Amino acid sequence: MKHIIILGDGMADWPVKALGDKTLLQASHTPYMDLLARTGRTGRLKTVADGFHPGSEVANMSVLGYDLPKVYEGRGPLEAASIGVDLKPGEMAMRCNVICIENDLIKNHSAGHISTEEADVLVKFLEEKLGSDRVRFYTGVQYRHLLVIKGGDKRIACTPPHDVPLKPYRPLLVKPEPGTEHITTPEGGAELTPTQTADLINDLILRSQELLKDHPINQKRMATGKDPANSIWPWSPGYRPQMERLSDKFPQVKRGAVISAVDLINGIGYYAGLRRLTVEGATGLFDTNYENKVAAALEALKTDDFVYLHIEASDEAGHEGNVPLKIQTIENLDSRAVGPIYEAVKDWDEPVAIAVLPDHPTPCELRTHTNEPIPFLIWYPGIEPDEVQTFDEVAACSGSYGLLKEDEFINAFMNR
Repeated sequence: MKHIIILGDGMADWPVKALGDKTLLQASHTPYMDLLARTGRTGRLKTVADGFHPGSEVANMSVLGYDLPKVYEGRGPLEAASIGVDLKPGEMAMRCNVICIENDLIKNHSAGHISTEEADVLVKFLEEKLGSDRVRFYTGVQYRHLLVIKGGDKRIACTPPHDVPLKPYRPLLVKPEPGTEHITTPEGGAELTPTQTADLINDLILRSQELLKDHPINQKRMATGKDPANSIWPWSPGYRPQMERLSDKFPQVKRGAVISAVDLINGIGYYAGLRRLTVEGATGLFDTNYENKVAAALEALKTDDFVYLHIEASDEAGHEGNVPLKIQTIENLDSRAVGPIYEAVKDWDEPVAIAVLPDHPTPCELRTHTNEPIPFLIWYPGIEPDEVQTFDEVAACSGSYGLLKEDEFINAFMNR
């Protein structure tokens, strides 16, 4: 049996008063997800381990069954792997957003969804001006980039910028983790102390603001009414992780693929031993090319045993607090991804198991991630259905899988 996971990033949400206290999944028209829930089985999954921040890297690694306390090294190393940066011993990688600051507030975490082409110019400019033997900048995708610090100490407290829209940025600058403030000698192979690492990063942030404020790219963006990318914001530090390949845990996965517009998901796929499939028109936003993603997934299923299809659109809509847009992304996932994949594989000679789930909630009301359990469904030919008739946060509470954690979901899905 082949397996495909269709993950709608941030798709889960809270009840919305304007929708009659329904969640967005309940309010959306999702005939295919409801069909798979009705003819398959459902449950809930705790994707954020105790003590972990509800980031997409944490949640997606949990979906794949990784033991977070053992293997988690932050988002930076995953994105490094995705863009081909091979971290050496002693190198600390960080996700490095380009963001928009206005009146000393973090206006948004994405610099108004800057394009990769524009951001590449800015990142290369920062590398020219701020790069050194210790500090390197690398271009990623859109607003998501990479900072590598040789000898940095990851014991620093960083705030993800998407968690703090419209908050003053200065109180959120990097700090040494509590209890490490008075360390005066580098430890564990680091060349800098936590305080020195934090000071270096904060200096880069402030210097980037001076360099970027009058850059021609930003002047052009502002002239056309767009937000400027006028600051960097590094966060989620870590070193190269030690993750087992998916095939080590599930020998039936002799070949697998990941499809995503997001570097950190591709980085997880890299360490999981999945080949990355690049899809033309994949944006990570509501306008992503669903059809090309589905075509790539179906083509991969012909030769591969496992496909991880990740679609970011709902998460970005949640960060914007845009209820109508998020409903549109959920309905697009149903009609343009789940439906076509189900219709294509339901009668294949070799059966295909389908799982559909978000990684975490991104409530529009809150505009950031939360750690509540998420709903999931599993369908394959011949599965004995439970009593659940729809796919949403409330219905899944009655699902026959109950509440799963750690690697229970991936084991239940793959061992069929």
